[in-house]
Amino acid sequence: MSIDLKKFRVLIVDDYKTMLRIIGNLLRQLKFENIDEALDGGEALELLKHNKYDLIISDWNMEPMNGMELLKAVRANPNLKHIPFIMVTAESKTENVIAAKQAGVTNYIVKPFNAETLRLKLVSVVGEI
Repeated sequence: MSIDLKKFRVLIVDDYKTMLRIIGNLLRQLKFENIDEALDGGEALELLKHNKYDLIISDWNMEPMNGMELLKAVRANPNLKHIPFIMVTAESKTENVIAAKQAGVTNYIVKPFNAETLRLKLVSVVGEI
């Protein structure tokens, strides 16, 4: 069964506006329509207070609140902890992947990546799209 992409809401979190645009464009190519953006973890948490999301895609390295801190805050909140969380980073160090998994990340994408890589990660997290 595939998800309803018209209703499915995605939150992209990255402090680099170009990356927000790239991920947003890739999601739109995959027919996602409801896409919100935040420039850091704090801004993302504000949006999460007021909106219901079906997926969070977050960069790891951001200031002042990074992706790992955001992930831990989401997993610690009973109202948010069910939301699938994909971490995006240029770091492919094993200890980072392990730390993210221990913190409850759903999946992990290493930059640079293309639309097909993103699609495959999305399918593994949310099902057929």
